[in-house]
Amino acid sequence: VSPSLTDADFDAKPQVLLLGQYSVGKTSFIRYVMERDFPGAHIGPEPTTDRFWAVMHGPSERITPGNALAVQADKPFRGLSQFGTGFLSKFESSQCPCPILESVTFVDTPGVLSGEKQRIGRSYDFVKVVQWFAEKSDLILLLFDAHKLDISDEFKRTLSALAGVDDKIRVVLNKADQVDDQQLMRVYGALMWALGKVFTTPEVKRVYISSFNDKPFREGTNAALVERERDDLLKELRDLPRNAAVRKINDLVKRTRYVKVHALLLGHLRNQMPSLFGKSSKQQELIDNMPDVFRTVQREHH
Repeated sequence: VSPSLTDADFDAKPQVLLLGQYSVGKTSFIRYVMERDFPGAHIGPEPTTDRFWAVMHGPSERITPGNALAVQADKPFRGLSQFGTGFLSKFESSQCPCPILESVTFVDTPGVLSGEKQRIGRSYDFVKVVQWFAEKSDLILLLFDAHKLDISDEFKRTLSALAGVDDKIRVVLNKADQVDDQQLMRVYGALMWALGKVFTTPEVKRVYISSFNDKPFREGTNAALVERERDDLLKELRDLPRNAAVRKINDLVKRTRYVKVHALLLGHLRNQMPSLFGKSSKQQELIDNMPDVFRTVQREHH
């Protein structure tokens, strides 16, 4: 079920959701695009981001806790209250004056853990929270490290939860300047093979091969390719505000169609029910033959 839309959702800036296993460069990507640090940012080889961060524009640097964000009518996060205080205590907003944040909001996520840590170590349902953010986002970036492409079972479950928003997904092969030409070819092939096992759609995901950090590209690597790919991704980010309005209208039209189908089904089911006796048996019969009911309604109104 898609989360409900509020006035704040229509007024909100386009949102970019970053997903990946730990230390693949999610926070570094945001810092690179912003060309500055943001309050609460911490970067390191270990799992550093232990909470969800909404990086937004603000007149001054400040951090707003999740419990406060969930009750602010002018912020598109009120629906997160359904996940309880266990999640809200791990959700914060980082606000700072930055030109790109005037048109885009970034959502940084904790790295997906391996084994039982992912399920037991969190006080909230990580996959369902990701689903909620994915529905609200205009672009979803899946970041992979060129040195560790293994997709854990936990990350695979997270990616499987993105079914239905496949059109928003872009893949970023980060730190690509740290491998030579031959290694990059093998890494790219391994990544496409791994993604093919997770996403069963016939369409191939767009993969950006680049590197997002403040250091210059390594000599002797595919610097020209990495730079062109980086520019393509940054262009897509710049075009996001222009396409966001169309996406919101499309989402509204899709929801309207669902409501219409739901109303037609209810009307058909009500017409099939007896007026006096045998309601329980007829109700069970309709439930057991629901696929046939769908096809009947489709023939009547298509």
